[in-house]
Amino acid sequence: MKIVFMGTPDFSVSVLEELTQKHEVVCVYTREPKVSGRGNKINKTPIHLLAESKGIEVRCPKTLRSLEEQEALKTFGADVAVVAAYGMLLPKEVLETFPKGCINVHASLLPRWRGAAPIQRAIEAGDLKSGISIMQMVEELDAGDVLSFEEVEITPTMTGQMLHDELSKIGSKLLINTLDRLDCITPTKQNEDGVIYAKKIDKTECKIDFKESSDIILRKIRAFNPYPSMYFMYEGERFKIFRAEAISYTGESERILEGDKELVISTGNGAIRVLDIQRQGKQVMDIASLLRGFQFKNGEKV
Repeated sequence: MKIVFMGTPDFSVSVLEELTQKHEVVCVYTREPKVSGRGNKINKTPIHLLAESKGIEVRCPKTLRSLEEQEALKTFGADVAVVAAYGMLLPKEVLETFPKGCINVHASLLPRWRGAAPIQRAIEAGDLKSGISIMQMVEELDAGDVLSFEEVEITPTMTGQMLHDELSKIGSKLLINTLDRLDCITPTKQNEDGVIYAKKIDKTECKIDFKESSDIILRKIRAFNPYPSMYFMYEGERFKIFRAEAISYTGESERILEGDKELVISTGNGAIRVLDIQRQGKQVMDIASLLRGFQFKNGEKV
């Protein structure tokens, strides 16, 4: 089967890798390289780099709404487009370009968690399971009929990175299986009553509010590990928390209860013991390593 692939971040890499083993990927669409640093270094997306290593043509349009780009898509003669975390909406004209349509690999059990950040929002909400949905794309965001899905358990210690890696691996296998059976699958319409949107992560929500309960704080720490990560400020310095655990405590919230041999901070319901932390400008380390050269003052408000 001839395929146009559209994707951008690490999540898409295993999907493209698997596709190239089974099908003919005639072109890859990804986001434009970003320029950074004093030397104006060009940073290509993970998908861009993988496609180049395999000798596949790469296109990085700013929009797919231009007639020129839509005509270019037709020249590849592809049977289907596969989309995995591309980061750009596909207009109606593109959706109608391919005989077998456009298929999306989405990191949630649709209709729950449509949108930009389904992996993080599932953990943050305390969901017990997540999964992959292979969906036939329509103009409305993540609203198409589901072709296949596979569930994944969210364990009590699972981080956003762990779930990301698991879903990426499962998604690539499920996609190939779905493409193999595409002509005999009966699509399933999504139940609109179950729709929840996974809004894009805003860095302003990553400052820890210690008035919240320990459970909520710990879910956020896991969900946003490793990026963008939860943090608190202490004496004008930012400290990111990457791993912590709940402990029993009754008393005033937002206080450092222990800051020399371990780091324990009270919350709106209980307290958390910090296990892995990153001091501003330093590497992530276990709390014992940090406390060998730095101490927090007991009773201080955070």
